[in-house]
Amino acid sequence: MSEPTLVRPYGDTTGDGMVQLSFTLPLAHTKVAEGAAAQLAAKMGLDPALVVHARPMGPGFTFFVVYGRVQHLVDTSTVEVVERDYPLLTPAEANAAVRRALRRRLCVVGACIGTDAHTVGIDAILNIKGFAGEKGLEYYRELKVLNLGAQVSVPTLVERARAEGADAVLVSQVVTQRDAHLHNTRELAAAFREAYAEGERPLLVVGGPRFDELMAADLGVDRVFGRGTTPGEVASFLVHRLAGGVAA
Repeated sequence: MSEPTLVRPYGDTTGDGMVQLSFTLPLAHTKVAEGAAAQLAAKMGLDPALVVHARPMGPGFTFFVVYGRVQHLVDTSTVEVVERDYPLLTPAEANAAVRRALRRRLCVVGACIGTDAHTVGIDAILNIKGFAGEKGLEYYRELKVLNLGAQVSVPTLVERARAEGADAVLVSQVVTQRDAHLHNTRELAAAFREAYAEGERPLLVVGGPRFDELMAADLGVDRVFGRGTTPGEVASFLVHRLAGGVAA
């Protein structure tokens, strides 16, 4: 049985259009604030819009959860996503591909750039302990991994990448206030374009929970990974792009 291409949100019954929305308003928790939350939700298309939860979030702020019905339909045939276009490899397969194609270790340099001090993402991909039951890139014998940690400036990252002869540079960005992750990534891409001759710069890969995977070209990088990405996915991509994957 094929899935429908036109769908509406599901709440209590199929196709009833019920959704739950949460947000914060810069208002103290009062009846007026709850009315403002309901009005905002109504302007967003919820009808009826019911405030089902409200909690003060410090002086002058209130967090709301609103429940209501929307009439919108989603056409899945028009949805654009980045599909994985390479096979997932085991560590043994990845190591074999690197040995065969490069005849040396593949060098990966990773960091959190700018003022971002959240290393959970980059550590999950690079550190041997890994993430989601998968070992990190340090586990791969044919990968040379250098994790520079947090709050690394872009010039420093470029310098270390050149010194190490990096094949790939991995950057994690979690802080998104005022689109900091986008500004930092564009700065990264521009710096590497300036520092390397055409066709010689390392593969640039960025990741974080707020990135849109469709934005790689706009940001000037080779790949964007979103939330839930595992070390095996990243390793397989690097091998696919830099070592030609697994021989037929």
